[in-house]
Amino acid sequence: MKAIRLYKHIAFWGLTAVTLTLAVATLVEKYYGTEFVRTHIYTSPWMMVLWGSAVHFGLFYLLRLKLYRRMATFLIHAALLLILAGAFITHRHGKQGRIHLRTGGQVTHFTVDKDEALPFVLELESFELKCHKGSLAPMDYISHLRIRDGEKEIVASVSMNRIFSYRGHRLYQSGYDEDGKGSVLSVNYDPWGIGITYSGYALLFIAMCTFFSDRSSHFRKLLKHPLLHKRGKRGMAILLLIPSLAAHAQSATLSSKTAEAFGKMCVYYNDRICPMQTMAYDFTLKVYGKSAYKGLSPEQVLSGWFFHYDSWKNEPFIHIKEESIRKILGIDGEYACLTDFTSFEGYKLQHALASEDATLRRAAEKNNEKFNLVSMLCTGSLLKIYPIHEADSTVLRWYALTDRLPENLPYDHWLFIKQSMNLVAEKVIQQNDSAIIGLLGKISLYQRKVVAEAMPSEQKLQAERLYNRCSLQPGISVVTMTFGILYFLLFVTLPQIAVRYRCGITAVCFAVLMLVWLSLRIVLRWYIGGNVPLTNGHETLEFMAWGALVTLLLAGHRMHILRPAGLLMCGVAMLVSWMGQKSPQITPLIPVLHSPLLCIHVAAIMLAYCLLAFSMCCAVAAFIARLCRKVNPDETEYLYVVSNLMLYPAVFLLAAGIFIGAVWANISWGRYWGWDPKEVWALITMLIYAAPLHCRSIPFFRNHIRYHAYILAAFLAVVMTYFGVNFLLGGMHSYA
Repeated sequence: MKAIRLYKHIAFWGLTAVTLTLAVATLVEKYYGTEFVRTHIYTSPWMMVLWGSAVHFGLFYLLRLKLYRRMATFLIHAALLLILAGAFITHRHGKQGRIHLRTGGQVTHFTVDKDEALPFVLELESFELKCHKGSLAPMDYISHLRIRDGEKEIVASVSMNRIFSYRGHRLYQSGYDEDGKGSVLSVNYDPWGIGITYSGYALLFIAMCTFFSDRSSHFRKLLKHPLLHKRGKRGMAILLLIPSLAAHAQSATLSSKTAEAFGKMCVYYNDRICPMQTMAYDFTLKVYGKSAYKGLSPEQVLSGWFFHYDSWKNEPFIHIKEESIRKILGIDGEYACLTDFTSFEGYKLQHALASEDATLRRAAEKNNEKFNLVSMLCTGSLLKIYPIHEADSTVLRWYALTDRLPENLPYDHWLFIKQSMNLVAEKVIQQNDSAIIGLLGKISLYQRKVVAEAMPSEQKLQAERLYNRCSLQPGISVVTMTFGILYFLLFVTLPQIAVRYRCGITAVCFAVLMLVWLSLRIVLRWYIGGNVPLTNGHETLEFMAWGALVTLLLAGHRMHILRPAGLLMCGVAMLVSWMGQKSPQITPLIPVLHSPLLCIHVAAIMLAYCLLAFSMCCAVAAFIARLCRKVNPDETEYLYVVSNLMLYPAVFLLAAGIFIGAVWANISWGRYWGWDPKEVWALITMLIYAAPLHCRSIPFFRNHIRYHAYILAAFLAVVMTYFGVNFLLGGMHSYA
């Protein structure tokens, strides 16, 4: 028994030391660089000893416990050992390097720390840069190769997320020369490590499925817990939503019908063709901070600034958040007019932009961007509405009124571009709505004639306009969050079961409506962008809100705490997501993100975070209940059971998400682990939350209060992984 306890202590304390070391390493990296921490921490001999001690003594402990009698649990741990073994073999024997090729040139070596010989001759026949239709945004990089191996010749292509493997050497598209006549490839030679690691991933997936289907597993026992089958009386509560009243702006602008026609016209924006309405929404959110101004639609705001500059330049439209900038501009409120930025002495933010005070300089840059955005709209340089094919080229470029047009442009095209919008402005002055709509229609007809097949379909444009009208509003998020908070506090503080569940039906009905609305937004965004919307912070948070509602509806009838917690999480996620929506949203994906593994990886991670947030809510409920009233043992047990039930799928989804991401990285970059800060913190989060799953071995977690305290503190790791890394540490995952 003493030997078993010794093995256990060394294994668990070893993993604790590994976790703390990884956390410290990400902070050290910020100051000393990536190469320093990789060499002196992540791959150092002492770190290998630390990992090895935890793994070896953990294996001894599992064998002495005869864990193989519980096959599913044993397979999970065996899979993790196999993954670590594969990673160690890759570290020791794998080779990763780069090859630079020029068209027609040949190479026989790749560069690691020194030149390594290739068992074949590699030649670049051509390099191809593919762009999105009607856009200059890259969609894929493709190297067309010829491989000569003795008398054998092979023609192959390598592109982003599509590798080529030959004689144990895997070739990945990494970069290209600016002149389009050269390509950079990554080379990976790892004949054993990748296969062993992938075998571990496959075994882990099988083990997870086996665990959840095993009737003797701890998860299935918790699912049958008698406290989850108790039903309280339910009643109906009424949720009153008070509509807000908005005053209409008196500024000159187009009528709502004419502004709607203006919003239907296409524009080249964010490297894609979209309705003008999309630009109008982004412009209003970016500059004003809200999606409407004094009751005017975004299209009316955009057209007002463009056609009625003299009236709008004195409107308090530009939101100034920083007090220091308000003082410089000489304004009292939160909103400045365009004329407030200038005086007889010149541009007021000029000195602040060159200030040595970093905080003041960043604030000045942020508001200077808003000033420039408004100025570009007023001059027309923001509105790229005229597509032109360059001579002797398939390249399509979009031009604004102020852009210099190509010299070889046919005269009739040149005349139309120079005069069409002037005619529209003339009819705006005359307030001739029918003529304005007719002229806008002619511009749209010109666009379709020039762009032809590259233009989005009318169905896609209608879908985008519907998506914009269903825009995420802070009011909806605040109402959802407020309802969730009130319901959560009611649930926790009132001891009577019947009183607690009076809001139950209302919560379910409200959740159904919110789920339908969020689902519509996600589906529309998917259809418009052409990819699953899981590629940035705004999209992932919206998906997390969707996941919270789905969990609420699927499990809330047995785990009633999920109802208030789900609404609260949904509201918070949507509010934070809305804050991120003020920047341009739907953009073409960069080539490396064009992979089906991306959406699976992100979806698994975000669902895991969602379930971990539910577990955290149970901990908060437990402590609030203890502070407010006398808690009976059944309630404490109930919150403990629900939290545990959320924890099992959360940790497994987190593990699956990490390893799917590793496969994607291996396909895209030639390595499945790069010690990026977000990768490391995802691993730290998984290790932290895996500990409470070992309550049989760690008595600390059998105490309900200590368990909830740990879960509450552990959620800081989730916050650090999702938000902290992006804002504090950076790395390749900063886009997410």
